[in-house]
Amino acid sequence: MINGIVTFAKYNQEANKKILDLLNKLSNDEREKERGSYYHSLSGLIRHIGSGSLFFAGLFRGALGSAPAARPLAVLEKIDFPPNTLSEAQWSRAAADIETVDRALVEFAGALNDAALAAPVKLDWYGGDPADVPLSFMFYQLTVHNTHHRGQVSQILDELKIDNDYSAINVAFR
Repeated sequence: MINGIVTFAKYNQEANKKILDLLNKLSNDEREKERGSYYHSLSGLIRHIGSGSLFFAGLFRGALGSAPAARPLAVLEKIDFPPNTLSEAQWSRAAADIETVDRALVEFAGALNDAALAAPVKLDWYGGDPADVPLSFMFYQLTVHNTHHRGQVSQILDELKIDNDYSAINVAFR
């Protein structure tokens, strides 16, 4: 299972890099333009991916406390994605922060062991049933979350006629 978690962490890192490389080629106005998505713009979707990853990392840290496997996530305490329209400089900072988050999650995944993967992550949704799930389940949910929103970015890029094969299965990252 640990190999799968590491593979998913590396996949997220590679897919986010590809999406950011594409979006970095757009003007800031194009990234910030209302696109009809729940998160409004391409920038909004990317900020949500970053914020979501931070949310999941916080759940992981909560489950593991001061366990050695949680140490790679400490670097994320200083990251905060702005909630509103970004300037060009803020976009650059957000893109760099996503790279930092992805590196930390890959390092975190590599530091996990079977006990950490089984650690209960407390949930405050589902009406308390279940009250917690294994960390491994939540790591897969992180991957699903990011993939879902990258798919929304991809659909917008398709509408803009921007070639974006970010989701192709690339095994080079393994």
